Amino acid sequence: MSKLSPARRMALKVNCEVRHREAFAPELLDTELEQYDRPMKAEDRAFARVLVLGVTATLGTLDELINRCLRSPSDIKDDVRDALRISAYELIFLHKAPHAAVDQGVELVKHVAPHAGGLANAVLRKIATATKTFPFGDPDTNDEALARLYGFPLWMARLLVQTMGRVNASDFMRISNQPAPVFAAVNSLKSDDDRVSRAFIEEASHCKDAEQLGDKKPVERMRLAPKLAPLPGCLLLNDATLIISPTAHKLFERGSLLVSDCSAQAIALLAIPHDYPQHGFLEIGAGRGTKTILMQSGANRRFKRQMPLTACDVHGFKKHLLEDRAHCYGVNIDHVICGDAREANTFDSKRMYSAAFIDAPCSGIGTLRRHPELRWRLKEEDITSMAQNGYTMLMSVAPHIEVGGQLTYATCTVTHEENELVIKRFLSTPEGRRFRIVPTSLTPKDPLFFKTLLTERGCDAHFAACLRCVE
Repeated sequence: MSKLSPARRMALKVNCEVRHREAFAPELLDTELEQYDRPMKAEDRAFARVLVLGVTATLGTLDELINRCLRSPSDIKDDVRDALRISAYELIFLHKAPHAAVDQGVELVKHVAPHAGGLANAVLRKIATATKTFPFGDPDTNDEALARLYGFPLWMARLLVQTMGRVNASDFMRISNQPAPVFAAVNSLKSDDDRVSRAFIEEASHCKDAEQLGDKKPVERMRLAPKLAPLPGCLLLNDATLIISPTAHKLFERGSLLVSDCSAQAIALLAIPHDYPQHGFLEIGAGRGTKTILMQSGANRRFKRQMPLTACDVHGFKKHLLEDRAHCYGVNIDHVICGDAREANTFDSKRMYSAAFIDAPCSGIGTLRRHPELRWRLKEEDITSMAQNGYTMLMSVAPHIEVGGQLTYATCTVTHEENELVIKRFLSTPEGRRFRIVPTSLTPKDPLFFKTLLTERGCDAHFAACLRCVE
């Protein structure tokens, strides 16, 4: 009898919890690993992460394959399906040897349903045979095959092909299945770039595994694109384990370092007006305050002081979290509004701001490698409702921008409906005609808007439009 590996047992436990609670897989996995009753080897922890995130990302495709091997999808219970998904993922997407994956898969199923071992063996052997013809078509011409190849819902695969073309869509989906690089931002309110970089380099030089780094620097400054100056304070951690190192722990505790994708850092920088916002800065969708911290850190770099800032979020429970993080990072927030930014009465009707930033609720398709749950929880109709929310926020906030003021709208998605078409619709209204697009030099291929593509070891896909009130 084969012994069930700790990584697979952990992955099964987390995936069951994700299903029961509709929780977020990365956060739940981190919690389970911290609470594990005995130390888990580094390789087991890493493999558990691969399995949890991979199964979560390709859930629908795995279920399609499992269902193909059953007389009816109802032939198995949910806990058995949880176990089968793990082994199916190993066979289809990790290309594991069939005998090993089937053997461990049977043990996984018996772990939750002792009498279902025979069924598991039959199903997994059929899936192993199916790998020879998977994805059951030519991805270069067949949308269904393309979606299966990368574990995407068919509607999303078709939307990506329509948005960016088949070759780029294929690259986007492939990269969405890879581990996300780790970026961090240096908080200028508590430290400086060189001091933080030196701390990581010094730690790496004293690490017993330092010789494995060779000539590879543990930290490098991130460039958004060729020929662009490095983004101030943005660091790419070449070794992802540095994020849990003693140095990183100290920097987080002191509020000197913040984890944030480099595209998000660039958008925060873009949202800061060139002139000091004397009449205040309004942030919509402050959430946990990541961009709040980034913008005040950036303002400190630009103006040598923080901006008078009002933060707004629809979720009242986030107010205390926002205030606690702001205190840790030395960030000033003049006022926190708990309200729906789509409604004009959320704001003081007489209050005018020098600048505002709308971090619009969106589908998040540009961040799928960091948020694998989104892929199968999103519905096609969500795109339209998200776009409507963004448009309504623009219409609600715009009357509060003074002449000469700046309004920045941002998402972390790639769909035209949530991005360019929202801006086009807004600018066609009487309120929107008061504004003009301010071109950005950060993404030269489309100077009207800030747009980044998903890249290996690079940034996520984000969008931003910067508007100026001219009348």
